[in-house]
Amino acid sequence: MAKFIIEGGKPLKGKVKAQGNKNSVLKLMAACLLTDKECVLTNVPKIHDVLILGKILKRIGVTVEGLGTGTLRIQAKEIRTAHLPDELVMKLRASIVLLGPLLARCGQAQMCHPGGCIIGKRPVGTHFDALASLGAEIITGEKDYIAKVKTLHPADVFLDEISVTATQNAMIMASLIEGETKIRDAACEPHVVELSEFLKKMGVEISGAGTHTIQIWGKKRLEGASHRVWPDHIDVGTFAIAAAVTQGEVEITDIREEDLDMILLYLSRFGVKFSLKKESLTVFSSKLKTSDRKIQSRPWPGFPTDLMSPLIVLATQAKGTTLCHDWMFENRMFFVDKLIAMGADIVVCDPHRVLVKGQTPLLGRELESPDIRAGMALILAALCAKGKSTIGKIELVERGYEKIEERFKSLGAKIRRVD
Repeated sequence: MAKFIIEGGKPLKGKVKAQGNKNSVLKLMAACLLTDKECVLTNVPKIHDVLILGKILKRIGVTVEGLGTGTLRIQAKEIRTAHLPDELVMKLRASIVLLGPLLARCGQAQMCHPGGCIIGKRPVGTHFDALASLGAEIITGEKDYIAKVKTLHPADVFLDEISVTATQNAMIMASLIEGETKIRDAACEPHVVELSEFLKKMGVEISGAGTHTIQIWGKKRLEGASHRVWPDHIDVGTFAIAAAVTQGEVEITDIREEDLDMILLYLSRFGVKFSLKKESLTVFSSKLKTSDRKIQSRPWPGFPTDLMSPLIVLATQAKGTTLCHDWMFENRMFFVDKLIAMGADIVVCDPHRVLVKGQTPLLGRELESPDIRAGMALILAALCAKGKSTIGKIELVERGYEKIEERFKSLGAKIRRVD
């Protein structure tokens, strides 16, 4: 396993470009299975999850060119097998979204339970219910999920929870079914809207993306499409927090302003000063303070759960007391013991809530990354801490963040990757 060695206490300064959306690109890659024509994706983030999904697609017979380059050319002219390789599926939670296109295109699919970060119970029942509404039958075996199509048909799909990935799975499958499908209690996140735009380019008629009711008029045959992956608002928020906790000045370019409303609202409540232009966000050195309000994640347009861990680091550097609440994942907060070891004043109230008292100076420590977002939070803590920190298992962080060492070094950080 690799690690980062970080000398903290240095303000970050300079300019950094936002990466392509990690939570979008994997679903766009899955949607490419709906057609036998070539699809081209640009601004693809150079992250491990993209590499893993690309390998899965290759293993089932799909042509994938450009892995690791930022531009992908994907053509599913033929799909040799609908049985996904266990050793790769167990590394990637998002592999579940391949069920929809495989069922629509091949009439069957088989996979083990998907892996990914362990941040709590992540059941797949909502996916199965949604796909069953569209004509699938899914049997849970001892090791695998075996899915097949009885009869594909449009449907009125009601999701029992506002699941982003289940919404996207249903959208993709419905796109290759003639007739009108309605998805109710749908997720509204930017990556759902982006998937809708990509499917439209392939020939699907869609309305309502970005609301809780999406209508899809599918077709039996779809065309290839080209698409530039939208900027990742989680990446933008992460670098904004990095600038704030190090008392630096960072300009983040290639942003989508409409995706940042709640993130910037919460940053402003911590006293973070920033300037927002059409396609860039500049964060300035600020006197950080808390507004004594609860910080809570919730479905879009609420504060994203993927930014809760970095925001807790921000709270340690803000004067006052902050209650941070993430109701979505019961293990999201368990990494804070590592921040406490660095000197943070944090009380764990229960699996979903922590009470953070700031401003507390942090000291460098030797730590291990538990998951993508908590791992990045530890990197941010190390960047503002006094002394040297070693962050292990950084491959987990590299699953979702592009060129971490290179991008932070460009801002003046003293960070070094050691294999």
